[in-house]
Amino acid sequence: MNLFRALAVALSMYSKIPVPAVKWEEKNMKYAMCFFPVVGVVIGLLQLLASCVMGEAAHCGTILYAAVMTLIPVAVTGGIHLDGFADTTDALCSYGDREKKLKILKDPNTGAFAVIGLCSYFLAVFALWSEMPERVVPVTACIYVLSRSLSGISVVTFQAAKESGLLKSFQDAAQETGTRIVLAVWAGAAILSMLCLSWKEGAAAALAALLSFLYYKRMSREKFGGTTGDLAGYFLQVCELAMLAAIVLAGLAA
Repeated sequence: MNLFRALAVALSMYSKIPVPAVKWEEKNMKYAMCFFPVVGVVIGLLQLLASCVMGEAAHCGTILYAAVMTLIPVAVTGGIHLDGFADTTDALCSYGDREKKLKILKDPNTGAFAVIGLCSYFLAVFALWSEMPERVVPVTACIYVLSRSLSGISVVTFQAAKESGLLKSFQDAAQETGTRIVLAVWAGAAILSMLCLSWKEGAAAALAALLSFLYYKRMSREKFGGTTGDLAGYFLQVCELAMLAAIVLAGLAA
């Protein structure tokens, strides 16, 4: 029963998927991060379904197709990770010291660099989907599981930049060893699936994810003294963008 509560906590926190209300207490949050990749499974399945419907049944044009595929992750998550991406972009572009960057992350106001960053991000994702070969859509469906697996691993592994906050609450409540193992299995399954579906695009996406993770680890430590919920969301968005780009470029090089 606690596992079902942990699933409900993960889905209610990281998605707009309707779930029964569950108390956010330690026993329910202990394995919540293990279910974070489930949100990625839902996104991937919806994109596969949308691709089939728009490609075979409706014969939609490239612009509508790219727009729908770009917006599906936003609809499922409610934009929670994009909020972290925006806040982190503002903080990184401030070029202030560590304390100033952490203060910007807590600021509820949206700065100019956040707006610029979000516009650029959506434009890039839209452009990549407009060039995405239909045959590799099953590969892209796996990237949302991999990005969340790696983000979850960072939450229970990296040092927290602050002694309070949502990420710290998940860290303190999580069963770290068990959660890392489960998330590593999720990540391994996603990579294996991508390689089996298309080894070239799958390998490119896996490499992009690894490089993004290494960048995130170094950046969070050097710029912020550790990770936060906003930084974990920023990484997730950067990782997915990098994997989409790698898949498209690998396809064009074929």
